[in-house]
Amino acid sequence: MAPAAAEQSKRLRILLVPFFATSHILPVTDLAFHLAAARPDAVEAAIVAVTPANAPIVRSALARREPSHAIARVEVATYAFPAVDGLPPGVENMSTVNAADAWRLDAAVTSEAVMRPAQESFIMESSPDAIISDLPFFWWHAGIAAKLGIPCVFFHVLGNFPSLAMWRLAFMGVKEDEAAPGSSVTIPQFPGPEISLPVTELPHFLRRPPPIDKETCDQIMMNLKSCGFIANTFVDLEPEYLDSYNDCGYVKRTYCVGPLSLPMPPPAAASSASDKSACLDWLDTMPTHSVVYLCFGSLTNFSEAQLDELALGLEASGVPFLWVVRGNKTREPTGRVEGACWEQGYGSQGVGPTDGHTPAPVGGSVRDAVRVELGPRDDRGRRACSDMADAVRAVYHGEVRDSSDIDRGAPVARGRWGA
Repeated sequence: MAPAAAEQSKRLRILLVPFFATSHILPVTDLAFHLAAARPDAVEAAIVAVTPANAPIVRSALARREPSHAIARVEVATYAFPAVDGLPPGVENMSTVNAADAWRLDAAVTSEAVMRPAQESFIMESSPDAIISDLPFFWWHAGIAAKLGIPCVFFHVLGNFPSLAMWRLAFMGVKEDEAAPGSSVTIPQFPGPEISLPVTELPHFLRRPPPIDKETCDQIMMNLKSCGFIANTFVDLEPEYLDSYNDCGYVKRTYCVGPLSLPMPPPAAASSASDKSACLDWLDTMPTHSVVYLCFGSLTNFSEAQLDELALGLEASGVPFLWVVRGNKTREPTGRVEGACWEQGYGSQGVGPTDGHTPAPVGGSVRDAVRVELGPRDDRGRRACSDMADAVRAVYHGEVRDSSDIDRGAPVARGRWGA
């Protein structure tokens, strides 16, 4: 066989390296499956590389799929998680770490000095034909790929809208310590209506960016512009933001592969009774736009005292609510939440009233997030649960009609929490 023909017929071993969070690992695992399924003639193996404590998440996601040739070509590989001072062994996931250890884990997994040695050793030994790197690791994975002479494409679990917003703000150079108190920033060169955000609500890496010299910055930009970008979105969802992202020249090409990690259909053999959800059944009895929904995502950490204040404030608001709590928070909030239903499932817990209390909605849908500052109890003993209740009622009953009624430089209510 001629060398060119041999090269063309070679099937690829693609290495995918997700960030240390379940919300990243699951989409990357799904991407690995679709790579193997879509091009069986071109993909020999899609290898998902994680640390040992995160391997069960990948295996569980694959086990929920029906057996197939594509599943057989998705491999799970592990590399060692480095020892980190003060971090207990086995704590390797931002979605499950407790509040006390979260900062240590975050500092470790975003540090090239800490993470690169183990990852580089693993990648060099694996000798893949291509690397798909989660965005937090891309800065050093691109360099490793260059050593091997293989392509490195970076993946972002988000779509083009937030990705473009973050890039624009990053290059704008927003710094919290240089901004006036209560100031906002408008996203520059952004399609559609003007969007302004309080500086205090921007991600930490935008408010307090790490120091970086010009040479390193130039190297990062060169790597970006020579690589592709895999976005967890689809073109028809946000075409103007996709066009703007491509036109800005940050990346060589954008591949829209979403939505990834869609809910799997229940097994055909499962009975309808066993699949019933108490929370979903309760929602079916509620009028349209009558339930307040709360979810703080998989990376937010609350102390037990803060969870208690949130729960008691929701109850005191007197409005129906559905609250999604991280799955490792198995303890119900202290104090009785009247008529509440706790349900465990798929790594989350839902809590909502089931006592039939269904006040008629006045304000319609909730159009703005409730912001309550959780600080020390004040001199009068005021607690955050009171302010949480006031804020939820204000939004629910239409006293806050839309985002233009809110001063985005300050919380809706400044609460206090305490024992």
